[in-house]
Order: sequence, then C-alpha cells, then structure tokens
Amino acid sequence: MSKNLTRDDLLSLENYAEQRDQIRADIMAHKKIRQVPIGANLTLYFEDEKTMRYQVQEMLRIERIFEAAGIQEELDAYNPMIPDGSNWKATVMIEYPDETERRRRLAELRGIEDTLHIQVDGFDPVYAICNEDLERTTDEKTSSVHFARFEFTPEMIQAMKNGAAIKAGVRHDAYPHAPSVITGKVRESLVGDFD
Repeated sequence: MSKNLTRDDLLSLENYAEQRDQIRADIMAHKKIRQVPIGANLTLYFEDEKTMRYQVQEMLRIERIFEAAGIQEELDAYNPMIPDGSNWKATVMIEYPDETERRRRLAELRGIEDTLHIQVDGFDPVYAICNEDLERTTDEKTSSVHFARFEFTPEMIQAMKNGAAIKAGVRHDAYPHAPSVITGKVRESLVGDFD
C-alpha cells in the first residue's frame, strides 16, 4: 500500500537538479509499465507514490519553491492521486494530435469519463469516480484530461492477486473500442499497489 508523501520524501532543489536526469529516466521507464491504452486516443496513466513524487519535485523545480508552506501546498495537491490500498488512481488523457479534430471529438465524447471502467473477471465492472477535485466537463465538451479513482472490494483485490483477468474499457457510442486486457508487467505493477 502506498503512503502519502511528506517533505522528508523530497530532495532539496539542489540535490534534485544534480540527480534529475537519472530520476527522469527511471520514472519514464516506471510510467511505461503503468499505462493502459483504450483504443488509439484514450490512455489511462495509473499513478502511484513514485509518479507523484516526481510530479511534486518537478513542480518545486519549475516554480522554484523552497519554503515549507509552498512545499506543503504541492504535497496537498498531489497526495490525493496516490492509491491508498483499495483503489487505483489514474490520469486519463484523451489525445488527438490535430487541433480541429480534437475539438470536434471532445464535443462528441461528452460524458465518456462516466463510462470508464475496470472489470475483474467474475465481478461487475467498477466505474471510475472522476474529477473529485473539480468538474472538467461542460455542456459543450469533455476535457482532454480527467482524474479517475477505481474502488475495489476486498474480494476483487484477492481475485486480482490470484490471477483473475483484468480489463479496462469505456462504453461510449462515439468511442466504440473493445476493452484492453491488462497483462504482463503492467498488471504486475498495478496489482502491486494492493501490497
């Protein structure tokens, strides 16, 4: 089970700058085994303590934040994205390279975040609880970025640990893609969030 980050978990700006290239390489490799594409344009990027520590360090670096209150603000912003033992948390990206197509598709995909789900074999789908911090969909369009939490029962978690198949999908008429089976290193990494 992951824990919330504290100031003690962070490097100073100076130490981070010295180690940044290696940290970045490590985190990019880690992020690769925590992403699940659903079709070509929607990807779930599952977060954990490592990915959020990197985000905080990057924000502190970019904003040149070194005072305790500012550091705590960043921790308070990112800690809610760390899974806490019964869930997975993900940044959901809807990506279309062409801006005109993106605008049109985001209008067509209104509400897609409400159809995001994870299904553990033998159980009903677990639908995402999205955007708990603020609403990201308007009457005109959905956002290209959402934040999702998937809450699992102890029975589902045990089934995943025992090898039950896991799929991630959406059910939206404007995005008809088959669910993605979560396998290999990605599955191993995500199921490890429950330890």
